[in-house]
Parts: sequence; structure tokens; C-alpha cells
Amino acid sequence: MFPAQQSRRGWTVVATASLATAALLVPAGAATAAPAATACNNRTNNTYDKLLGCITVDGVLEHEQALQDIADANGGNRAAGTTGYTGSVDYVVQRLQAAGWTVELDPFDFTFVPPPQLEQLTPTAATYSTGVFTGTGYGEVSGNVIPVDILLTPPREPVTSGCEAADFAGLDFSGTADIALIQRGTCEFGVKAINAQTAGAEAVIIFNQGNTPLREGLITGTLFGINQQPLSIPVVGASFADGAALAAAGSTARIQVDPPESRPQVNVIAELPGRNAANVVMAGAHLDSVQAGPGINDNGSGSSALLEIAEQIAKLKPENTLRFAWWGAEESGLLGSRAYVAGLDQAGLDEIALYLNFDMVASPNYIFMVYDGDESGFPAPVVVPEGSIQIEDFFESYYTKMGIPYDDAQFSGRSDYQAFIQNGIPAGGLFTGAEVPKTPEQQAIWGGTAGEQYDQCYHLACDTIDNLALDALDVNADAIAAAVLTYAYSTETVNGVVGKRVPGNFQLPAPAGPQGTVGSGGGHEHPGVE
Repeated sequence: MFPAQQSRRGWTVVATASLATAALLVPAGAATAAPAATACNNRTNNTYDKLLGCITVDGVLEHEQALQDIADANGGNRAAGTTGYTGSVDYVVQRLQAAGWTVELDPFDFTFVPPPQLEQLTPTAATYSTGVFTGTGYGEVSGNVIPVDILLTPPREPVTSGCEAADFAGLDFSGTADIALIQRGTCEFGVKAINAQTAGAEAVIIFNQGNTPLREGLITGTLFGINQQPLSIPVVGASFADGAALAAAGSTARIQVDPPESRPQVNVIAELPGRNAANVVMAGAHLDSVQAGPGINDNGSGSSALLEIAEQIAKLKPENTLRFAWWGAEESGLLGSRAYVAGLDQAGLDEIALYLNFDMVASPNYIFMVYDGDESGFPAPVVVPEGSIQIEDFFESYYTKMGIPYDDAQFSGRSDYQAFIQNGIPAGGLFTGAEVPKTPEQQAIWGGTAGEQYDQCYHLACDTIDNLALDALDVNADAIAAAVLTYAYSTETVNGVVGKRVPGNFQLPAPAGPQGTVGSGGGHEHPGVE
């Protein structure tokens, strides 16, 4: 049964690249041919051979395509607080219920921040990527763009744009709608913005400095610091290139920043009861995307793989209870998983044997990575719960059996396993990388393109159904399925609770060891995540 909750509201269910090696093409020990779909639907997949034979990339892609279709029908994204996320929840619930899982929706509070808009109206018409500064005011402003002491020619330093009230002297902010264009540099964003507001600007654009590669892209930040209260006018960010375009003579623009609003969201929690109801194996993936795009790798890949596995093991009679989660608002600061764990009483926490997390498992320029529970590749910035090393060992042994090279991903807590490890629950997972560039050494091992991000479409509109490495998705879906089946039968290696051996003769070798090529955790930063 589901865990006891503290002050939990009632549950309601709404109907709603190329391969690096030949070993990846046909992994050692993999099934040579998948059985017919009808055979998979009608049998109990209680062995590795049976289950892995039924986990196909086509099956996972069916769910990925459904998520793409949902995004396409809902403004191009599936972000928390949008109809795209609601549609994603409905799809997952319907598939799980049809498979026979017990499904409940876990509500949590969520403040939806509508995406701001920044358009240039003259002398050219263009729409620019933008974001709000914390402490912004709200409203829609169309008017003249007035540059404030900006430097567009190299070396573009030092920039003191907007840092002094004198920077606004002689500029005409007497119109009914004037937009101050201010460049990053020297002083706090809040100093620049409050000076513009005091000078009479009705809105502010702060664009990047442009003096180094790291200061070229879209910039946002906080207006708090010298300011203790929010501003009364909207303040948005822009890249250096877009700021330079907005600085053209005769430039006019439109800015819209709508106020946030309360939009409670839900996690999808599904359970398959086991003989031991007090030893729960959890696995999860976040279901939401960012507002910028459909999120088909991040994290349609983890969500879809988990959903396909749920369907293929629905007839299993596990020793341990299985509980799968599709988290909401991960991209807003791990809000869904944090709320879920915070709502568990001590008995509910104690019954969770382990948590497995799958967030981005099909990056197009991938490397295969396992959460580094033993800290052999990275010192962890968090306390690693006892038992996490054994989870890492399982995935490493699986990759070794399949002849697949792998590496470490920092055990950082920067995804939905954070709240679990903070409560001492063992955790592990897989990751194929985000915004960090692949090295030449990694290209030699896994293929792909050195110098390009593991996922060039990370948090962008191009994270579509075409942004997936199908070979990585195929390998990792099997790895996840193998882990779930293993722990469905026994978690003895992780928490000492004795179960049963999985039927069949599936032997895992000792891990071959990571490749040692990583110089970072692979990226994947989130707002509000320390």
C-alpha cells in the first residue's frame, strides 16, 4: 500500500549518433530477436531474458512520440503549470492503468511563472530569447529603446552602464513608455535597474557584456541585494548580440512580464504490490520539460523508458513492492520530488529500500555514465547514503557484461534523487550528459563529435523526437529494466533485506571500471538546486 503521509491532500486520479563500437550494436548477451508484441503482452516477464527481450527501442519511442505530440498540441512544451504537462500526466496515467498498475496523483504547491516576451518592433522586427530577473515588476510595455552608456565595440570593458544616476542624465525618459537598455558590468543588476526606474523608465532590458565567450549569451539574475523590495517595472535579460541589435537608432520594442500565479501540480505515483510491502523499490524520472521546448531527451527519455518497463513488468509478482514515480516541476527546482519526500512520515521513509533516478538517458552526443556512489571519479558534494555504492556496482557490472564502456557522473544530488539521499535512502542512476562538451578522448571511446555538447539541444526548442541517440536509449532502457527486475526480487546487496534470486542463469561479472575521461559531472544544472 502507499506510504503514510503527513498533512497530505487526498489522492485523485484523472483520466486524462552513431555507434562507437560494434559491441554497442549487438551487446553481448542481448536477445537476438524480440518476441512478438502479443507474446510480451500475454506473459509474465520474470527473467532477464524474457524482460530484456520485450524492452525494445520501438516500444520506448512510442511513448516519446506521444510526448512530442502532446508538446506540439500545447505550445511546444510540457512545462509544469502548462496544458502540455497536464497532457503528459494524462497519457502516463492512462497507460499505467491500462497495464494494471495502481496509480495515484500526488499534489504539490507550484507557482507558475509565465515566460516573458521580448520583441523588437523597429527598425527591424524580431523576437528574442529572454528571461526575467528575480525581483522584477510586471506589465506590458511598448516604446522607445534608450541605450544607457553602453559599449558595443571591443574590448567592451570596463562597462559601468547604469551604475550611476549620472548615466541617465541627458537621456529623454519623459515619454509614456520608455525602455532603458543597459549593459552588464561593474555593479549589481539591482543598482542598474533601480537607477533606471528612478530616472523614469517604464521597463529595463539588461543585456550581456560581450567581452568574453562566457558573457555572450542570455543573461538573467537577481535584482535583490541593494534592493530589499521588488521593482515596480518589468526587467528582462538579453544576450549581447540581441542587446546590440536593440541598440540600433530608432529602435522600439515590446516587453511583457506577467505576474506569477498559483497552479498546483501533481506527481504520478504507480505501485505494483510485492510480497514484502515494507520493502519498497522506487524508480523515478521527471516528466516535465522546460518552457523553451518539448523535452524529449530531457526528460522524455527517462520517463518513456520507465513507462515501457512498467508496462512490460505489469504481470510480475515481485518479492518487493515496486513504486514508480513521474515527477513534476523538476525543472523548477526539483519541486515535485522534494514535496513527495517531505510528505512522508518516518515509517514511509523507512520502507523505501532504494531509489533509482533516470534523467536524460539518450543524449545525441552521449557517453554512458553511472552515478558515482563510491566517489572514485568525483568527491560528492553531498552525503552518499550507505548502499549507493552497490547500486553503482550493479549498473557497472551490467555495462561490463554487455561490453559497453562507461564512466562516472558526479553523485551531486542535482536531480530528483536529492530529497531521497538527504533522508539517508540509497540511490543511483544513469546519465548520458547535458551541456558539457565531449572531449576527443571520449569521442575515441563512444563516438560522436568532440567539442560539441553531449546534448546540443539541452533546454532548447530543438529537444525533439529527432534529438535522441537511439542506440543509447536502447542500451539504457535494458539497463534500467535489469536493475528494476533485480531489486524487485532482492535488495539484499543494498539494504540487507533478503529476497529471492531472479530465475534463470544471468550472471553479472565484476565491473570493468570507469574510463576515467570525465572532468565534470556532465552538466544538468537547475535553478534552486544548491
